[in-house]
Amino acid sequence: MRLRTSEVYNTACDGWQALGLTVQCAHLMSETPLNETQLAEETRGLARNASIIALGNVASRALGLVRDTVKSHYFGATGAVSAYELAVIVPVTLYDLLIGGMVSSALVPVFSSYLARQQREELWQLVGTLLAILTVVMAAFVGLIQLAAPSIAAFMAPTYSPELRALFIQLLRVLVFSLFFLSLSAILSGLLYALKRFTLPTFTAALFNLGIVVGALALHRQLGVVALAVGLLCGSALQVIVQLPGLRGVQFSFRLNWRHSGLAQIGRLYLPIILGLIISNLAVLISAKLIAATGEQSVAWNDYATSLMQFPLGLVVTAVSLAILPTLSQKAVTSEAEFKATLAQGLKLVAALIIPAVVGMILLARPINALIYEHGTFTALDTEVVSLVLRVQMIGVFFAAVDQPLIFAFYARKDTLTPALVGMAGVGTYLLIAFVISRLRPITLIDLVFANDGQLAAHALVMLALFRRRLGGFGNPEVWLTFVKAGLASVVMAGLAWGTLVGIQFIGMPVGLVGRFFNVALPGLVGIVVYFWLAARFHIGEVNLAVSLIRKKFNV
Repeated sequence: MRLRTSEVYNTACDGWQALGLTVQCAHLMSETPLNETQLAEETRGLARNASIIALGNVASRALGLVRDTVKSHYFGATGAVSAYELAVIVPVTLYDLLIGGMVSSALVPVFSSYLARQQREELWQLVGTLLAILTVVMAAFVGLIQLAAPSIAAFMAPTYSPELRALFIQLLRVLVFSLFFLSLSAILSGLLYALKRFTLPTFTAALFNLGIVVGALALHRQLGVVALAVGLLCGSALQVIVQLPGLRGVQFSFRLNWRHSGLAQIGRLYLPIILGLIISNLAVLISAKLIAATGEQSVAWNDYATSLMQFPLGLVVTAVSLAILPTLSQKAVTSEAEFKATLAQGLKLVAALIIPAVVGMILLARPINALIYEHGTFTALDTEVVSLVLRVQMIGVFFAAVDQPLIFAFYARKDTLTPALVGMAGVGTYLLIAFVISRLRPITLIDLVFANDGQLAAHALVMLALFRRRLGGFGNPEVWLTFVKAGLASVVMAGLAWGTLVGIQFIGMPVGLVGRFFNVALPGLVGIVVYFWLAARFHIGEVNLAVSLIRKKFNV
């Protein structure tokens, strides 16, 4: 499963500094009030930087959709695609542990502190030291994985055929070289974020997906599914290349300086985070192994469904959570009542947007998958299975939507330990459910997706219980009333959208791309119109506010 609630963001100040709000972080650390001029400046900076980041996220998700469409067309949901997805997990997991989780939790804060003190020469020395250490460490890991690839294949895919295991080994030996480029890109991104140069690092994820798309289009005939691995490697290298122009004025040299004080600072900041990362990444490896054991196509089916599931989660939940994070962090220091009011407002907005998205995705899972994936070598059977997986996954999205703002609330109160411990308990829930089912009958892919839903539900409910115990709840009954209103409006929306879909099928739209498009577009349009109309009637203020902002934006 690729949904990892314990890795959302690490601390309030890290999130702010990733957006350029170093003044806000300094305020929290010193508890010195900001004057109006500083606040106005920081607000303008937040809006500008958030817009850049949002644009990069949209570009990344759009190219991610293109990536999956190209992948499904040329390679379908075969065992070869499962071998590729399984092999990708190994370098990505190592990257997450060694570098990925360090960017927001340690690199940006430490880099920013040097810049705040005008110690640029020392910062360049620190970056040079990190790059030198990175080169040595990653070279060691690349060599180790090259040698251990057969053993990794035996552990990750023991039920695969000899041919698929050989393909897994080949893919892994290509993919592991991306470790170096991904890690180098992360350090450069951390430096550019600290320098408040957001544009280039923001679009690295989009370029990563672009590399996979180009690799598949150019090399699928010659290399088969290995073209995806080559494309991923090129995409990771492109992440580094595109950021180099942003390093103007940076003068670092590659040299090892183990005594640099910045290394100790990075270590102290990253140490509390790595426990949660170890647990969550271990859970990903175990989950991938369990999924692979259910069939050679299971990993591919799960990955296609997960790509679609992450759209509403990323565009709604993560966006709202990041938007309320600065205010949460400030109010955690100044006013508990306003802190709870801000969190309540965020949860109401999430509920108003994510509940209809979940219901809509469950209803239209089959038409959406057919439109995006069912062409080339992706069969109708693949569409049916992926649609079922997506429907079950969307149950977990609802709980994740409640959970993520709560995690941010604990981070805003400078409590990163509680979410990490709850995350460990959530992993235990997943493994327990999977174990119980496996004792009763052979476990299936759908069983494991339900187990993941159970993990997400347990995490959200425990976080909610802890929040109520420590702060006495939200102090605002409107939160749960909004959930009820959004749920009722979504049920009516689903009924009318379903009726539209049945009507289209009764009329008999033309087969092919045009018919599939209308199977998604018409029920989707009816659903959106009905939901927003009902939201106005039910006085769901968050939806009305969104409509007002859109109308103002486009002068409607």
